[in-house]
Amino acid sequence: MSKGKVCLAYSGGLDTSIILAWLLEQGYEVIAFLANIGQEEDFEAAEKKALAIGASKFVCVDVKKEFVEKVLFPAVQVNAVYEDVYLLGTALARPVITKAQIDVAEQEGCFAVSHGCTGKGNDQIRFELGFYALKPDVQVIAPWRDPVFFNRFKGRQDLLEYAALKNIPVTQTKSKPWSTDENLAHISYEAGILEDPDTTPPKDMWKLIKNIEDTPNTPETLTIEFSQGLPTKLINVTTGQIFTDPTEIFLNAGYLGRKHGVGRIDIVENRYINLKSRGCYEQAPLTILRTAHVSLEGLTLDKEVRHLRDQFVTPTYAKLLYNGAYFSPECEYIRSMIKPSQTTVNGQVRLQLFKGNVIILGRSSETENLYDATESSMDELTGFSPEDTTGFIAIQAIRVKKYGLAKKEKKEDLDL
Repeated sequence: MSKGKVCLAYSGGLDTSIILAWLLEQGYEVIAFLANIGQEEDFEAAEKKALAIGASKFVCVDVKKEFVEKVLFPAVQVNAVYEDVYLLGTALARPVITKAQIDVAEQEGCFAVSHGCTGKGNDQIRFELGFYALKPDVQVIAPWRDPVFFNRFKGRQDLLEYAALKNIPVTQTKSKPWSTDENLAHISYEAGILEDPDTTPPKDMWKLIKNIEDTPNTPETLTIEFSQGLPTKLINVTTGQIFTDPTEIFLNAGYLGRKHGVGRIDIVENRYINLKSRGCYEQAPLTILRTAHVSLEGLTLDKEVRHLRDQFVTPTYAKLLYNGAYFSPECEYIRSMIKPSQTTVNGQVRLQLFKGNVIILGRSSETENLYDATESSMDELTGFSPEDTTGFIAIQAIRVKKYGLAKKEKKEDLDL
């Protein structure tokens, strides 16, 4: 007799294929769930494999539109970045996948959900906090934290032997000893040979973005238009192509970035679980859109609004996303602050892509231009009188003079 239905996040890879077979062995009925979030994957092959292993049903949900419009574009609005360089491609995808999995679990009458996340990573936290927020009464089966499972499968060889026993086809990956996670925004590489932070990734590891030496020898020119901080149009000036659908804008930014070698990073990051991790990422579309957005904000966003946003909203949002707290009261509060900061971010940015670089050519706004060339000019006495600056400096100097005087009284030097 079945112990009940479990909705398993299934990728078709070795780990989740073994977990599917193991759940069946434990007496559960399994619904295999796969989110189409823009990864380049053979979905038909994944379905065929899941059903062959014994899943009672395979459900694939296309979430690309929701991913772009509800998560990726707001991330561009807030310039989301973790530890200066990581544009959160994996973390941004988790809320969308989590919600789709819970929806499928409820539709199929599943009492539990399951995933193949390891016990040392961030994703287990991201998925499970989302599960519990969206469906507080759900049960979560996390095999890689279950002693019955991880004592049985201590390593890859144990997984391969079990796959052979259960006649589960697997793809040998000894030639590519690392793990990957891909979606519309990026692809990540970690583990295996990459666990040595001083090991240079082999050129054939990179799947999406061209090596610099293989990129075109002529730049490609784009114009990206924004309305309230959201990309609304991408014009390829070089080819004449125009894209206005949000998903198409994102896809084509990615295609062009990959073509020109834009968006590769190799970092050692701090996981939420207090471990350091080396990760390599290809994040072409977010790199282009974020760079353009930052440039336009310089022209259209009030100084103090920008500083407050940069000091609090952006880093807090990035931290919450990275730590898996998207479905939380604090993240809902932070997300509510993004839109008000973007009401004036309207205009267009011209840029070139060339040899791994996003080169800003110019930016303009017909309605929200806060830049006044006559005020800023060194050649015109407009805006305010030069004498006004004398008073400004004098007021600013009051506190600094007292600081210097206190140092002198204490006979302390002000060192460089």
